[in-house]
Amino acid sequence: MTFPLPSDVLSSCFIAACEAEIRALKPGNVHIYGAGHGMEARHFEDAAKAAAPWIANNGLKVGERVLGAVTASFDVAGLNTNLGIVLLCAPLADAAGAAQGGSDLRPRLSAVLARLDREDAANVFKAIVRANPAGLGRAEEQDVSSSPSATLREAMALAADRDRIARAFVTDYEDIFEFGLPELSSARRHTDREDEAISTLHMSYLATFSDSHIIRKHGAGAALEVQDAARKRERLWRPAASRDTFAELLEFDRELKGKGLNPGTTADFVVATLFADALVNRA
Repeated sequence: MTFPLPSDVLSSCFIAACEAEIRALKPGNVHIYGAGHGMEARHFEDAAKAAAPWIANNGLKVGERVLGAVTASFDVAGLNTNLGIVLLCAPLADAAGAAQGGSDLRPRLSAVLARLDREDAANVFKAIVRANPAGLGRAEEQDVSSSPSATLREAMALAADRDRIARAFVTDYEDIFEFGLPELSSARRHTDREDEAISTLHMSYLATFSDSHIIRKHGAGAALEVQDAARKRERLWRPAASRDTFAELLEFDRELKGKGLNPGTTADFVVATLFADALVNRA
């Protein structure tokens, strides 16, 4: 199979990425080994299935996919489970399903991001207001509570210095293609368990980048402390997490949740990395 990928393949890849992420131990996030932050694994599983038809609809623009997916997810879960996931995955799905483009996903994605317009921005702003993520606050320019006067990529550029998802839109997903996918590939070479490879990917993201969700909710200092804590536990997940280190990683998970620290942006990038990997391997 080559690009473009049909909607049914996009949908199955998206659901598979979401389900694989929730089945892996990811300290601080919700997973099958532990609920947290008022959420359980089933909320994310239900939201993924509700969002998939919108994410995978090759007849929709990026903004329409985002708004539809967030609305459908909120309707079944009753809370914000996947705004960041949807923001990152909608352009990837558009790129993989676009009729025009080459054989490589990232150049196809670059073309999608370059043509984002004000309509996309307006729909994404509506989706963000609907999800109402913790610590959102207000922006001096292109605040989501008002009508945008810029394209979606231009609006994301204004937030790129403080939000990794926004930064992805102006770097053609540098974190995913130049960091996440190589880290996932490396982890898979050191374990035959996919959930352990995903745990490794999560910890690698957590140790390398300050989590935007923690920054918004608790401040940059708290995010740096979590990043440092992940680095100090590198022996537990480098070159790959294992059954032998599971108990200690689970204790780290309880520690973060006990402090109310949820590295939600890290989880978003894990899902998007798994989704991008699936798209490349299905093309």
